[in-house]
Amino acid sequence: QVQLVESGGGLVQPGGSLRLSCAASGFTFRRSAMSWYRQAPGQVREFVASSFRAGASTNYAADVKGRFAISRDNAKNTVYLQMNSLQPEDTAMYYCNAQTENDVDYWGQGTQVTVSS
Repeated sequence: QVQLVESGGGLVQPGGSLRLSCAASGFTFRRSAMSWYRQAPGQVREFVASSFRAGASTNYAADVKGRFAISRDNAKNTVYLQMNSLQPEDTAMYYCNAQTENDVDYWGQGTQVTVSS
């Protein structure tokens, strides 16, 4: 059974930092592309960052590039999202996504990030 469990969300002041984690199980993690998406209230879910198979390359949305960093630990089956210089517009539910070697997509339940003073 595939599971993606996000953690690390919370309330942070503008300019602050958070580190999200996504613990994965039930599929071959090291052969899967792992991504983070986010969805703000009333908005469509949008891409944030991806770490491609074995972590050889990464990709970021334009508005987070230089502030966010995705990384993965294939030994722990975990992907991270380090978020720095957070702004109110980063407030959203953040979701972990796995795209397996068979091109099947899985989603976590999400972790809430709120940036507010």
